[in-house]
Amino acid sequence: MQIAIIGYGKMGKTVEKIAIERGHQIAWIANDQKQLEEILSKPHEAAVAIEFTLPAFAPDNITICLEAHLPVVSGTTGWNDQWESIKQKCAELNGSLLHASNFSLGMNIFFHINKILAAKLNNTSAYKPSMKETHHIHKKDHPSGTAITLAEQIIEHSDLITTWKETREEVENDVLQIESFREGEIPGTHEINWTADFDEITLVHTAKNRNGFALGAVLAAEFIAGRKGVFTMSDVLNL
Repeated sequence: MQIAIIGYGKMGKTVEKIAIERGHQIAWIANDQKQLEEILSKPHEAAVAIEFTLPAFAPDNITICLEAHLPVVSGTTGWNDQWESIKQKCAELNGSLLHASNFSLGMNIFFHINKILAAKLNNTSAYKPSMKETHHIHKKDHPSGTAITLAEQIIEHSDLITTWKETREEVENDVLQIESFREGEIPGTHEINWTADFDEITLVHTAKNRNGFALGAVLAAEFIAGRKGVFTMSDVLNL
């Protein structure tokens, strides 16, 4: 399959490597919006685009792809406020979009476990959840998109938690505390603690490198080819 890459930073380069290892070809690479518009204004061979850029650019990049009827997989986070309008645009254009706050296969299993645990602990007020997330110093958004996804899952499946707050101060009982740290070149670590007076349950996912994210993105590209609609990694992994 011919795959296009939008954003040729560390993630884009890793996606290129994994895609080639899986037998795909790189149709073209666009490193900014001007390049993307220029490429898509002419005939091209890409079947799917994979987009990893910055929050300020992702919505426009996705829109340009949808308007060009190019299926797009996006892993850029930090633009949640525009998500509903992008979904609507995809529907209007009968397009194809798969977005994930985290493409790691392990993290998507972690998402699944997170929902189950929150639901199982919903009938007791003994446990209070909190979260810590740590990423490299180059990551612009905080808390991470992954942390927000985890928090929203807990809120959805728990009657006890109504909102989340990024803070290192003590929070009220119905608030999920998220602490964000930016250190070195850490790919990403997420830790959820459910603490009671008598014990504690801890879930931790630690990314060792970017390969897992890139593999998930390429699998998502393979999945979305030929499909119409808005999808998530839950669709890819049948979770």
